[in-house]
Amino acid sequence: MADLSSNFIGIKSPNPFWLASAPPTDKEYNVRRAFQAGWGGVVWKTLGSEGPPVVNVNGPRYGAIWGADRRLLGLNNIELITDRPLEVNLREIKQVKRDYPDRALVISLMVPCDEDSWREILKQIEDTGADGVELNFGCPHGMAERGMGSAVGQVPEYIEMVTRWVKKYSRMPCIVKLTPNITDVRRPAEAARRGGADAVSLINTINSITSVDLDGFAPEPTIDGKGSHGGYCGPAVKPIALNMVAEIARSPETRGLPISGIGGITTWRDAAEFMALGAGNVQVCTAAMTYGFKVVQEMISGLSQYLDDKGMALDDLVGRAVPNVTDWQFLNLNYVAKAHIDQDLCIKCGRCFAACEDTSHQAIAMSADRVFSVKDEECVACNLCVNVCPVESCITMVQMPKGRTDPRTGREVGDYANWTTHPNNPAVGRAAE
Repeated sequence: MADLSSNFIGIKSPNPFWLASAPPTDKEYNVRRAFQAGWGGVVWKTLGSEGPPVVNVNGPRYGAIWGADRRLLGLNNIELITDRPLEVNLREIKQVKRDYPDRALVISLMVPCDEDSWREILKQIEDTGADGVELNFGCPHGMAERGMGSAVGQVPEYIEMVTRWVKKYSRMPCIVKLTPNITDVRRPAEAARRGGADAVSLINTINSITSVDLDGFAPEPTIDGKGSHGGYCGPAVKPIALNMVAEIARSPETRGLPISGIGGITTWRDAAEFMALGAGNVQVCTAAMTYGFKVVQEMISGLSQYLDDKGMALDDLVGRAVPNVTDWQFLNLNYVAKAHIDQDLCIKCGRCFAACEDTSHQAIAMSADRVFSVKDEECVACNLCVNVCPVESCITMVQMPKGRTDPRTGREVGDYANWTTHPNNPAVGRAAE
């Protein structure tokens, strides 16, 4: 098995899988169970100062979006930071770190945006033995209305200022957790770097209302007839998170800034994708809340097997895909591909035909006996048929051989005339076998 030992900004853990700051890391009992299950580290649920008390609702705290098979695609939560006493959290953190010295334990923090508050909270956590702090500049609900969370994360000047305070008053590595509720995530990342942050983590939850009760006419979850916006997470946010991670990893102003990837990570493959786009480790929440802490065991074994199969070390994976992320105008417009339907796998459902005929380029023909074939001259390789086909690998995109130059556009186009005998054609390959 590949060695998954991780050293993220000097914080060591047996694997790169951490639990994100959230309900699963709210107390000692949960964190001990997580470490027993195999998690490499945790970010303890966000602690606040001894200011106005944090009081959570005693009704539903989560809304959900499901797929057709009732698979959980996204959670909306309206839970605030920890409502447990600070001294209790600090005592438990110290005890857990003493018993699990090889695991990463980072403390998430959120206090009012003034220097004294940050100096005081940092002084109180110094002797817990924690490995680092994560500044929660991302929470979009409840705390933002108090001038914290995403209210800070949306103002780069505040991020830089608070990060400087933390580096001034603490010996511990500092991770800045970024909000996705912003136009350009690179700006807060740049501010975190200017302030001296050792790393950034992203994404925090997305501001959202997931559904409306059409009988009570209130957002869900509904508390005594009223609802509120909350933070959205889970598999549905993964594409947004991947893009933001990649933007920071490839930007000249933030290139080399360590990243902890967060957002819809459910499998080892999800984690590998984040790491390929520049994340040094990953943080997980919704998957653990959906399947329990032991879900990490599949992540560990899957990533180990993948690295073994590739002959790669963990560090070799980090950032491997970043050079291949580019802006649209730099894509090769001379590249030509066409859809190919494997007749042996086709179940004749007709989804590809309906989608292409009604909403795309009328590039799929249907015979009287429901045999579907691609009209190469009409196909623009949009990939829609691949995405709607219910059978994996039944429809694939195949690169066309280089052909002639279209005099109207000056662009090279595929050599359709020779396609029937070209070795790239899957039908030719099968005939040869």
